Amino acid sequence: MTGTGRAGTAAPIAVGDQAPDFSLKDNHGRTVRLADFRGGAAGHDSGEAGGAGDRDLDGKNVVLVFYPFAFTGVCAGELGALRDALPAFVNDDTQLLAVSTDSIHTLRIFAEQEGLEYPLLSDFWPHGQTSRAYGIFDEDKGCALRGTFVIDRTGIVRWSVVNALPDARDLDQYVKALAAL
Repeated sequence: MTGTGRAGTAAPIAVGDQAPDFSLKDNHGRTVRLADFRGGAAGHDSGEAGGAGDRDLDGKNVVLVFYPFAFTGVCAGELGALRDALPAFVNDDTQLLAVSTDSIHTLRIFAEQEGLEYPLLSDFWPHGQTSRAYGIFDEDKGCALRGTFVIDRTGIVRWSVVNALPDARDLDQYVKALAAL
């Protein structure tokens, strides 16, 4: 993992840690919970339509990508690269989830404009709560740093990288981390 070294941020969660659970709205207003992707009994008591009760009990690995803001050059480039390689990140074994502190309305328009067909999750309110839980919220800027966490089916962080705001991440690293699971 790459450290941030920035004032105003806590230390990111470490590889081997349990990933903090969250419940966030996506760009269509649907609630997405990390626990819904866990295998076994965890998260499988949901009676909500399309919830964990309808999922395969094996769960899915999750690639959790935090990005600062929609409609910015580096973010659009990174999320577009993920869109272009989508079969590696959204399949029977893996789910891609992208998180920013933008509102769901902003994320809906951004997804439509950029042709993003994976969930964009809003960490808008309480502002940055999930980004803070992962230790990547920049208090000075009011947004998440560029953090990516590969989380296995049991909810354990198996790989991560955190870059400063202007520094794009290497998508090929995500593919290698998934292949190692």
